[in-house]
Amino acid sequence: MCKKLETWVLGHKVSVQNLSGDYDLTIGESLSQVPGPPPHYHENLHESFYIVTGEMDFIINGEQRKVKAGESIDIPPKTLHTFVNSQDADCQWVNIHSPKRFGEFFHNYGIPASEENAMQKSVSPEIIQQVLETAGDYDMIIKME
Repeated sequence: MCKKLETWVLGHKVSVQNLSGDYDLTIGESLSQVPGPPPHYHENLHESFYIVTGEMDFIINGEQRKVKAGESIDIPPKTLHTFVNSQDADCQWVNIHSPKRFGEFFHNYGIPASEENAMQKSVSPEIIQQVLETAGDYDMIIKME
């Protein structure tokens, strides 16, 4: 059985699964009305989301797409994207990045879920600034409009 690390990253509860394959698998939960990361793309990473419960609004190259429970979305490299849970209910999802590399972002910016006020700390101005300064180290190219 693989161990999981439960943390809060940029306002989302994530559990990075430590697997042997050349991909990162993360199980996440986005609370109601919580925005995702700033619009970004990955130069080399392929990314996919599978929605387990609830719905998530994805903005892909400027176009919005609602993805519901039981549906998935594929995000090829160089595709500008972000997401937001604009629903009245929480959303649970599975996220895959391939090849393996992006899990380190979750590890480095995650606030342990057991820590008091972890969710709020994960969106502190200091964390946001660090992410903006170092996102490229994780093949996350942020495009602020």
